[in-house]
Amino acid sequence: MSRLRVHAFSISVDGFGAGADQGLDHPLGRGGEDLHQWVFPTRTFQRLYGKEDGTTGVDDDFAARGFDNIGAWILGRNMFGPVRGPWPDESWKGWWGDEPPYHVPVFVLTHHERPPLEMAGGTVFHFVTAGAEEALRLAREAAAGRDIRVGGGAATIRQYLSARLIDEMHLAIAPVLLGRGEHLLGGLDLPALGYSVIKSAATEKAYHLVLAGPASDAR
Repeated sequence: MSRLRVHAFSISVDGFGAGADQGLDHPLGRGGEDLHQWVFPTRTFQRLYGKEDGTTGVDDDFAARGFDNIGAWILGRNMFGPVRGPWPDESWKGWWGDEPPYHVPVFVLTHHERPPLEMAGGTVFHFVTAGAEEALRLAREAAAGRDIRVGGGAATIRQYLSARLIDEMHLAIAPVLLGRGEHLLGGLDLPALGYSVIKSAATEKAYHLVLAGPASDAR
């Protein structure tokens, strides 16, 4: 069966996965870009946007692992864009231009219906109004045996963590403090939910942790 995975999700030392005041001018919230300084220079990230050069090593290894055997993605609506409430039209097509870096079906959690959006390079955004578990069911069908990656944001990951559905989660703790924003783990008793740390590694720009879920075969 497809495994549900989280990769390269960056949080601050005080636990925030995005800064406050997310919007068009601050897609990651105020200070949110500082969470991702470990991944921006990597070869994996640079190649997503058509460049050949980039750093290799531990940070790049973690970034690259997040694309292995992925057949579908799940995103929260805030990850797709800054529009809130009913869609005013279909002009917003994501943050990534005409060819997003997914190249597989992407299921976007939303409360408001919208037709599927087909982009260049194989990405098709499907907008799911029936909840997180329905999005997972659809993603499993689309992935055809490959794994599914939850891209975020924090609220979406929390839903799947709370339901004990995540098999593997890679967190990158950046050496920054945000103070405010969207907290990832507050109020979640991960050991009681069946999660445990199975791997860790430190680099200059991040402390990497890999957690295994209740039903994971990675333990």
